[in-house]
Amino acid sequence: MTTVLLGQADELFAALAEPNRRLILERLGTHGGATATTLAGDLPVTRQAVTQHLAVLESVDLVSSAKSGRERRYTVHVEPLTAAASWMNQVATQWDTRLAAIKALAEAPLPSRPTPKEKP
Repeated sequence: MTTVLLGQADELFAALAEPNRRLILERLGTHGGATATTLAGDLPVTRQAVTQHLAVLESVDLVSSAKSGRERRYTVHVEPLTAAASWMNQVATQWDTRLAAIKALAEAPLPSRPTPKEKP
């Protein structure tokens, strides 16, 4: 994860935590770009709500917009998602390594102890 994205990780994950925003990203990825009006037609929220969600996604650089006539077209930026996935993969690898070491210790045979001598 880049230094810039590390500073925005909380905002990025907070933006992705909202189900409608994830749906919006999915629709934009499928359509290759769309207007708020088009997206609102596919979602159970108003166009104004879609516009607000898009503003949040744009604030964390997950989407960008460009004026197209009287409307704005939104497109997905995959770079922040790719960087976040890479960071999560690195963390998972670190934990896998740690957990494998713990497992090896837990499953290692105990050192043999000398048996106590029997008394006559």
